[in-house]
Amino acid sequence: MKRQALVCLFLQLTFEFFSCTNVRILQGSSVDLPCFFPSVSFPDANITWTFNGQTIKASPPPTGSARLIKKGLYVSISPVTPASGGEYMCLASMNDAEMIRIFNLTVDPVHSIIKASGGFDVSLPCYLPSSRPILGNALWFKETIGGKRIQLRLEDDSGNEEKLVLVYPDDHDQTIILKRANAEDSGIYSCESAEGENLHTIHLFVKDPDIPSCEEFNKAPEICQEEERRTAELVLKESMTEFSMKLYSHLKDQHPSNNLLFSPISINGILSLLLLGANGNTRSALERAICLPHNLRCVHFQIKKQREKMAASLQMASQIFYNPQMNMSESFTNQSIDYYEAKPIKLLESSEDNTKMINQWVANKTKNKITNLIDSVSPNAQLVLINAVTFSGQWKFKFNEKPAKGYFTKLNGDLVKVPLVFHSNYMASMSHVPELKAQVAKFLLTGDNSLYILLPPTNTLTDLQEVERRMTDGNVQRMIQQLNASPQPIEVTLPQIKLDVEPDMIALLKKLGLSSLFEGAHLCGFSSERPLVLDEAKHKAFLSLSQRGVEAGAVTTMSFSRSFASFSALRPFILLLWNNEANTPLFIGRVTEP
Repeated sequence: MKRQALVCLFLQLTFEFFSCTNVRILQGSSVDLPCFFPSVSFPDANITWTFNGQTIKASPPPTGSARLIKKGLYVSISPVTPASGGEYMCLASMNDAEMIRIFNLTVDPVHSIIKASGGFDVSLPCYLPSSRPILGNALWFKETIGGKRIQLRLEDDSGNEEKLVLVYPDDHDQTIILKRANAEDSGIYSCESAEGENLHTIHLFVKDPDIPSCEEFNKAPEICQEEERRTAELVLKESMTEFSMKLYSHLKDQHPSNNLLFSPISINGILSLLLLGANGNTRSALERAICLPHNLRCVHFQIKKQREKMAASLQMASQIFYNPQMNMSESFTNQSIDYYEAKPIKLLESSEDNTKMINQWVANKTKNKITNLIDSVSPNAQLVLINAVTFSGQWKFKFNEKPAKGYFTKLNGDLVKVPLVFHSNYMASMSHVPELKAQVAKFLLTGDNSLYILLPPTNTLTDLQEVERRMTDGNVQRMIQQLNASPQPIEVTLPQIKLDVEPDMIALLKKLGLSSLFEGAHLCGFSSERPLVLDEAKHKAFLSLSQRGVEAGAVTTMSFSRSFASFSALRPFILLLWNNEANTPLFIGRVTEP
């Protein structure tokens, strides 16, 4: 019997259809790329699309990215941008067959027309082709009336607020923002790659807004309903913390190694008083600056209630002095007195008399703690904005009144001998707050206030700045909640603090986006005849805390004989003076040299 060998050969045949198509399309239009030819049908095919080698996913893409249609039968792109240019490949496989179809998409730039209203920020879009590596940021040019092209500077080395901002440096998206556009910014803008390729040309037309009507300032004040009051109260609490941390983020860099002190509640109060008399773009800018929603009702009523809660411990002086030629609105004047206890005061004829009048007013309001706030008043002054705040807090639990001295370590490592506030078993709350990378202690003060001291790990500027960088409104609120526990006995050593600081208010207001106050503000409450210019802005804060205090409860717990945790702030630290009832920061400061 013959043996038979049966050899089976299995041959797998793969059929491939391949096609490559070049497509040119205008930027801003839409395009659908089909996977199959009209004559080819793969009803149950497994379809995969890639863009420049990266798989296009079925999840909803960002605007302008490729989107799969009908399980991959099409790829849809809308709107097409320069970043859409590149290779799109469709791979369809079913059983023994595969089909590959490639589209090379080229996006041609177009001339865009953008119309904008003056006083607002304008985005000028530009995109580098995503299929190419980023060799550098795009170059922006503007064509002047005489036909001359000038290259735009996207950075301002002078330290002033930037006019042009590149949103995403070293990214395919090279969009810039033109801050507070005006009619003079109208013109032809072009965006080019580092190699000189034109990517986008924009015709920008900016129309300065009409001067807003002042009729609303002749109306009776708003009547606040109970629900509106509650809404304003909640919004104000959140916005105050956000505003305070925004102020600190701007002020901390003015003199990063020096003592710092300011009162966010006072600065907010005077800007809110300006808001009461503002309209149009000026009103919108002030709302953004103090972190309030647009046209929030009853905000001034609630600010008054908040101030009343803190009146026991806070001495605040806020006032506006104005040129007597201005036609002050009667309605605004009445509301200013009602909500802010601030009756606008007319400036006198001479600079010397005005200087004396303003300094005397401040001295009276601060009980002579601040006596010479300003050196002189310009003879051409239209408005003078003044802020002055003092706070004198007493400890709820007494410190030792016996004089003591110790050594404070400065940022550079030098030791300086300072008077101390000390107690071996003081009642306070203490915790490490990981969000801030700081050890924090909370000390109770009279008037339902608390002093928070944030102590970085070391005395170095790097550690101090790291804590400052983490001081967001969310992290500060979490710190407040974390230290809400009952006080425990700890050993406390603090330097006696005496701060007298005057930050640069003009630079701060510009950082807050309020440059228009110095150029021509719409303040119908102050004058209905013409835009006004703010000539002066001052803010001076004084704070003194020593070993003085008042007797309080918990005396028995202080007599316990056991080992206590310790808190020693004999190196640079940050302080927050907080009103518990209003849940509002009164002062924020930095102590680098007591």
